[in-house]
Amino acid sequence: MDKRQIGSSDLYVSKMGLGCMSLGTDEKQAKEIVQTALENGINYFDTADLYDFGRNEEIVGNALKEVRDDVIIATKVGNRWNDVSEGWRWDPSKEYIKSAVKDSLSRLKVEYIDYYQLHGGTIEDNFEESIEAFEELKEEGYIRYYGISSIRPNVIKKVLSQSSIQSVMMQYSLLDRRPEEWMELLDDHRVSIIARGPLAKGLLSEKMLSKASDKIKENGYLDYSYPELEEVLRSIREKAADNRSMNELALQYDLAHSSVASVIPGASSPRQLKENIEAVNGPPLSAEEVEVVTRLTKLSRYQQHRD
Repeated sequence: MDKRQIGSSDLYVSKMGLGCMSLGTDEKQAKEIVQTALENGINYFDTADLYDFGRNEEIVGNALKEVRDDVIIATKVGNRWNDVSEGWRWDPSKEYIKSAVKDSLSRLKVEYIDYYQLHGGTIEDNFEESIEAFEELKEEGYIRYYGISSIRPNVIKKVLSQSSIQSVMMQYSLLDRRPEEWMELLDDHRVSIIARGPLAKGLLSEKMLSKASDKIKENGYLDYSYPELEEVLRSIREKAADNRSMNELALQYDLAHSSVASVIPGASSPRQLKENIEAVNGPPLSAEEVEVVTRLTKLSRYQQHRD
């Protein structure tokens, strides 16, 4: 599988990574999915300390221990769950980040983390303190590079101006094109996008509206009412996906933008993963195909968390 550079780092990741959140807690099944990924050239695995409250990191670490030097392991920090009785709370403090990384290293059974990401953020955060923590972790050898996972414009601009992040993880799909507004700014800083949610909760998979939840049926999806969603998916299928699966069209659309280093759909089975691998290994979209799907879909903007 082709690889792309994250930002200006020396991390070259498969153009599709494995979003590990959907692996579940059945370790045998999770290892089958990870092994399928490895056999098909995927070298980028994205987890978080929050997923299954640390269990996901343990499973990912166990599944990758024999190939540690051949893969890029990414995890996230900031959602603190070890001092509350239920759920979690946001804690981007330097003290917590520098403590949590050691717990992640232990669960992953690795000596360093290739890519460490701040798992959210608000404009009220003390970014100077958080960035200082990540920079010190780099110097101390606990992490190689760092980034953020955020869709808040004011957070992204603030961190870009003060840090050496290499990417911003953002929800990005044909039904959520909001990141396109920020591509020029990110390119200027040599910062990549890691695209999560590229299949829009399955709406852009072959199952399309059969994947719509009751909430989507009632409220629509982002800027699309449910009737609009029905219409846009029908139009995409009829006018843009003649010779491609919906999965392929959706994943190739994200990858058509050079700002995107990798797409990271999740997979809950080897079969589902293979479908996505086949999709990203298909031919890139032509300029005409990109023009068609951009004409059919909305270029939305983030309305909140702006200066």
